[in-house]
Amino acid sequence: MAAKAGDNPDSLMTLATAFCLRNLRKTMCYQGYRNKLCLRSDIFLPSEICDKLFNTYMELVHTDSNFERQESFFQLFSDPRSTRLTRVQLREDFMRDRDLEAIRKQDLIELHLTYCNGLSARSLKTLTCFRETLVSLCLFGCSHIFYRKGAAPLASTEDSEEDEEEGPASRHALERDFNFQGFNRLRLLKLGGLPEEVDAETLLKPLQALTSLDLSGVQLPRTAFLTQWKDRLASLVLYNVDLSEELVNTVVELGNLRHLDISRESRRASKFKMTRKILTAIVQRLVNLVSLDISGHIMLDNCTVPHLEDAMGRPSIEPCKSSIYPFQELKRPLQFLGLYDTTLCNVTHIPAYKVTGSKNEDQVLNAIEAYTEFRPELAHRAINQLFDIARIQHCSQLLRALQLVIAALKCHKYDKSIQVTGSAALFYLTNTEYRSDQSVRLRREVIHVVLNGMEQYQEVTVQRNCCLTLCNFSIPEELEFQYSRVNLLLLKILEPARQDESIQRIAVHLCNALVCQVDNHHKEAVGRMGFVKTMLNLIQKKLQDRMCDQVMEFSWSALWNITDETPDNCQMFLNCRGMSLFLECLEEFPDKQELHRNMLGLLGNVAEVKALRPQLLTPQFITVFSNLLDSKADGIEVSYNACGVLSHIMFDGPEVWSMEEPRRDMVMDKMWDAIQSWDVSSRRNINYRSFEPILRLLPQGISPVSQHWATWALFNLVSVYPSKYCPLLIKEGGITLLEKVLELDSSQEETKDMAKGTQQYEHGHHTNFAKRDQLHTQ
Repeated sequence: MAAKAGDNPDSLMTLATAFCLRNLRKTMCYQGYRNKLCLRSDIFLPSEICDKLFNTYMELVHTDSNFERQESFFQLFSDPRSTRLTRVQLREDFMRDRDLEAIRKQDLIELHLTYCNGLSARSLKTLTCFRETLVSLCLFGCSHIFYRKGAAPLASTEDSEEDEEEGPASRHALERDFNFQGFNRLRLLKLGGLPEEVDAETLLKPLQALTSLDLSGVQLPRTAFLTQWKDRLASLVLYNVDLSEELVNTVVELGNLRHLDISRESRRASKFKMTRKILTAIVQRLVNLVSLDISGHIMLDNCTVPHLEDAMGRPSIEPCKSSIYPFQELKRPLQFLGLYDTTLCNVTHIPAYKVTGSKNEDQVLNAIEAYTEFRPELAHRAINQLFDIARIQHCSQLLRALQLVIAALKCHKYDKSIQVTGSAALFYLTNTEYRSDQSVRLRREVIHVVLNGMEQYQEVTVQRNCCLTLCNFSIPEELEFQYSRVNLLLLKILEPARQDESIQRIAVHLCNALVCQVDNHHKEAVGRMGFVKTMLNLIQKKLQDRMCDQVMEFSWSALWNITDETPDNCQMFLNCRGMSLFLECLEEFPDKQELHRNMLGLLGNVAEVKALRPQLLTPQFITVFSNLLDSKADGIEVSYNACGVLSHIMFDGPEVWSMEEPRRDMVMDKMWDAIQSWDVSSRRNINYRSFEPILRLLPQGISPVSQHWATWALFNLVSVYPSKYCPLLIKEGGITLLEKVLELDSSQEETKDMAKGTQQYEHGHHTNFAKRDQLHTQ
């Protein structure tokens, strides 16, 4: 069978790297002085392995909440005699100056620091340690790296190991002594978001050999200095740089440019208008251009051919047919053309293989792909457009769409706008319409990023989107690999007393589904997380509001599921005032049939635990259970469950019945009457995983009515749902126990008749299966 898209397995290198990082003390390291992690003396790692370890560690820190971060991890790479680093990528705020200092002796070729706002000018000093080897450097979004640390008081900081680490970088303490003198090998440089106080010309002047320069968001009062690289520069990015006639004239002098990006975040923020003359100059002067981005610019009408002429013929990427006049002069189609948030993306003939825009799905996906890493503001808008495509139309590139949204959510875990739009898009991209095309691996990746979003944001929209997306998965099967984590997150959502009503309803539904049809060790683990108490708190709140809604019913259903054959959780229910809330709900909502069924099902689980039954044996509770025997709510379910609770209590014998009223014999009479009133062919709103609690009531003479209830239950289930329950009855030894019912003198005749009927029905069903097997094999 062909593998589904996106189901390619990880490489052995990837698996081994992740394993080592999750088990550092067992593989590469030992616990040193003050619990510091130290590299074993017999370890020598080449650059390929070191780079993979280092960069995978950063990825796991950002994307896997279960991954244990190591404070001394960077120190493992401090000695180039045992470890060799060459290519390092570091992201987000948790990076500190001392982390970069730890690897200062390494001969780094590439160093990418992205949004590392925890770094100060102290890290500029560390950068000079790499000046003889560094070829590629990114300082994108490192807004504090050109400022020295302020003198913040010790009490206000989290780090107390080194005084130099204390306090944030001061916006007033600009580092004026740093420049790129001596970085003679540097070819690629990203300085996106350079502070206004830093003079770009002075800073960059020593770099004679640059071939790629990114000055996104940097204001350039003087532009002539760019021409010092006119014979070498192949890539220039001036995203969100205010364009002027002077700057354009300078840019077109850079005749070796292959990639030019003069795009903006939005047309609304621009006073500059892109004219036919400017575009023509770019095409004519920059003859080596293969990639151009002019997104976010206002385009004058004279740039495009008339509408009637544009509509002629099939779409073509041939420059001679271009709907955009200046591009008709291209010698060949561009590899990439950025037209996002421009009117040009809507024309018919665009001479480029890959175009960003908002006209169709392909343009939108190209925009997400191109802008995710360094332009989350644009990626957010493009993902929002993908959301509309998946919701209203149909997403034809499902695998690519999912992978791009997952990548954006991973890359911008702390960006609320990306998390809101990304989680909304995932909801539609994982629904039933697209499900058959998705692999197990891909759907697990979706679950990972959804849980990351739930973990990071307590904001209503993100929480709702994430919970709704989880509802698109088979529960609990598809969530079992993250079982504890998802339960903890859902319980955290349900903690606030006044949670958003819709989120509360979805979260309780998910909680209920997660504890249904799972092994007991899962239920016990979730019980220890505070599941029982959380559900009872929700019930208490609904009682105070005198509201019996889905949250109330789901909460009781969840308690029913989590207490099934789980004595510890039953005990928690009793300890947390569960019986009081049961009585209050009965009194407050006497006509809510579904609620009564769920509550009695739960109490049936409690009654199955011998050690807990004495707590149910009070005049008040026995009277309530006895009265519910007459209930016609939900067919026979409430009456059946009430009788089940009493059957287990009766099974403990007359000696434990210490109360005078109600009398034991009168309650048993009512039980007999109730059982005889039920239709034995009733279809059931119940699901048994095991018959063990019922079967233990069979071979006994202490309580014939309990024996009769158990026999009736088995006959009903086996006769109405034979394919499901006949195998279960055989597996758990029910046939032998029914034989004993027939042998006991204490068994009532009607009970024996029911036992015989169950045996005969099971035998007939078994014979039918044997005949079918025989026919199939002939």
